[in-house]
Amino acid sequence: MKLLRHGPKGHEMPGLLDANGQVRDLSALLPEITPATLSPAGLAALASIDVSQLPIVPQGRLAVPWTGMRKFVAIGLNYADHAAESNMPIPKEPVIFMKTLDCAVGANHPVVLPQGSVKGDWEVELGVVIGSRARYVSEADALKHVAGYCVVNDLSEREFQLERGGQWDKGKGCDTFGPVGPWLVTADEVGDPQNLAMWLDVNGQRRQTGSTRTMIFGIAQLVSYLSRFMTLQPGDLITTGTPPGVGMGMKPTPQFLKPGDHIRLGIERLGEQDQTVYAWNPDLIDS
Repeated sequence: MKLLRHGPKGHEMPGLLDANGQVRDLSALLPEITPATLSPAGLAALASIDVSQLPIVPQGRLAVPWTGMRKFVAIGLNYADHAAESNMPIPKEPVIFMKTLDCAVGANHPVVLPQGSVKGDWEVELGVVIGSRARYVSEADALKHVAGYCVVNDLSEREFQLERGGQWDKGKGCDTFGPVGPWLVTADEVGDPQNLAMWLDVNGQRRQTGSTRTMIFGIAQLVSYLSRFMTLQPGDLITTGTPPGVGMGMKPTPQFLKPGDHIRLGIERLGEQDQTVYAWNPDLIDS
């Protein structure tokens, strides 16, 4: 299933995308797509529905495909070639940082550069959505705790991240710096998460081309590893690293985002995102 939430801010409606690309309304069956919806029992109940009997509705503004996210966990340097372009060593264990919940927006939401931004950057990433609580789980059991997958643009402000001291978080959690979606695709529909093509364009120019099969630490390993350091709850999101081609790594001159730039990105079987970059404007953040 491809689960989504759409509509005006504050009035989003739950839906799913059918096999013909039409949005089917779920609001008569559940008021929202919540962590409980993402549980094995919740997804099984949805899977039993005759989708053809649900009303078709026009797709509105896309929001984050589910509510109730409690953690937005990110993995850095999880592709060897991206570590190389960043002039950083290949990590021996996963590099973990946190993105703020406030940075999470819908797939096509405006990207608003923070005040003082000079090095905004892009990163197409596979997002992993937790469906059942994971605490000290084994790699063998880790994928049983995954509800599904989604596209994430792990936007970054590299000066804030790398040149201002402290943790990476300050360059990763800016408002609008975590577009998610367009939909959450359930694990059964995705199949092998370690064999998904991924790409990103800026202003019509291909910048990133990669595949999840080249991750250093795979999805099962990451879920198991993270569950040793924090309890992963239903609705939590893990974004799992990016392949090479980010602006910071471009040769001979790095290139960074500026107002008016257009970003398109996608992952096989998970859909596409489409964003325009704007200078600081708080009205756009809350749109």
